[in-house]
Amino acid sequence: MEETKVLLDDSMFEKLDDSEKNTEFIAMESKTYLQDAWRCFKKNKLALGGLVFLSIMILLAIFVPMVSPYTYDAQDLDMRNALPSAAHLLGTDKLGRDILVRLMFGARISLAVGFVAAFLNLIIGVVYGGISGFVGGKVDMVMMRIIDCIYSIPSMLYVILIMMVFGSNIGSVLLGICVSSWIGMARQVRTQVQTLKQQEFALAAYVIGAGKLRILFKHLIINCMGPIIVSTTLMVPEAIFTESFLAFIGIGISAPMASWGSMAQDARQVLTMHPGQLLLPTICICITIFSLNFLGEGIGDAFNPKKTRG
Repeated sequence: MEETKVLLDDSMFEKLDDSEKNTEFIAMESKTYLQDAWRCFKKNKLALGGLVFLSIMILLAIFVPMVSPYTYDAQDLDMRNALPSAAHLLGTDKLGRDILVRLMFGARISLAVGFVAAFLNLIIGVVYGGISGFVGGKVDMVMMRIIDCIYSIPSMLYVILIMMVFGSNIGSVLLGICVSSWIGMARQVRTQVQTLKQQEFALAAYVIGAGKLRILFKHLIINCMGPIIVSTTLMVPEAIFTESFLAFIGIGISAPMASWGSMAQDARQVLTMHPGQLLLPTICICITIFSLNFLGEGIGDAFNPKKTRG
């Protein structure tokens, strides 16, 4: 059977205009993972509001004690329990100390404790949980039993014992908070690493000769960063609340240093006559914790690949 040959020439085709050449081309701006997460985060108004509030609070905590003519421990007994005025914008406490300065200095203490405790828990929990999940076997079993032993003792008992040994200072508070609060992070990272180390990308890295530490930290931990960041963000309000509670019951930061919890504890004695002295640190604690929780939820949604990206 003979094949029929068809001769093609230019007259058989019609040239497209430049405007029609890209009609089927889908133009989409290239974005990194972090850029896409930020775009999703900005859509969460509560999380964005929490970020703005925390930024303002941090700036006020840094600069108000620096520019104010008063210090957090300066007493003026002639101005005890003074009402708000031009000289003292939020009034004074029972010892004549400026409430605004003490409130912002307390923000330094409370926020510093929250962020430092969350950072320490992040480091300890990621390293401990990552090694436990990656190595597995008897090593994993022993490391998990150590966690069970630590977790079996109430965290408040750790704090009281540490305060008795090292005294009431910010270092003791941080140590007491961090003794057992990293356990949740370690367990979460362990579970994530145990799942990810069986994935093809981890096995491929092992086959091509990558070291165990490189696989753990460059491949496995990196792919756990979404849940890790969310958990770290939610650790901050927990640490702030713990510090405030310890100061409120009298075993936190020692006088004359100010934290929101110690200010609330001092204000109890004048609660009936001057309720605002208790209300101000309480409002700061509540709004800060709410803001951090909203921020944590917003970061969780932004880093969640299952969320719809509109």
